[in-house]
Amino acid sequence: MSGKTPVRVVQKPWGHETIWAHTEHYVGKVLHIKAGESLSLQYHNVKDEVIHVLKGEMIYRVADAAGSPLREVRLTEGESYRNEPGHVHQMQAVTDCDLLEASTPHLDDVVRLTDKYGREGTSAP
Repeated sequence: MSGKTPVRVVQKPWGHETIWAHTEHYVGKVLHIKAGESLSLQYHNVKDEVIHVLKGEMIYRVADAAGSPLREVRLTEGESYRNEPGHVHQMQAVTDCDLLEASTPHLDDVVRLTDKYGREGTSAP
């Protein structure tokens, strides 16, 4: 149905995410990551996502294939990066960052390998 959609803010230990779209086909979020904070080292089995830096600077750690070493990609305002299913990745904010994320609707599809907030092995916020 067309019209206004509910917006949900989810508090995270690294900042927060604003979920502004969630349908059976796609999800739209804005992630706010505080300077120096990082998300889990993780991968998704099904979820396909792309991030776009609206504000700030971040380091995106990514392994291009299973078993390959992580490489660091520095992203700044106006740059985007696609992360396909199965690719291990981690985001770390150099400065306060606002990121636009568009993805498939699989919000609970996260396999956390390491997490400085103690959330390994869960999909907890």
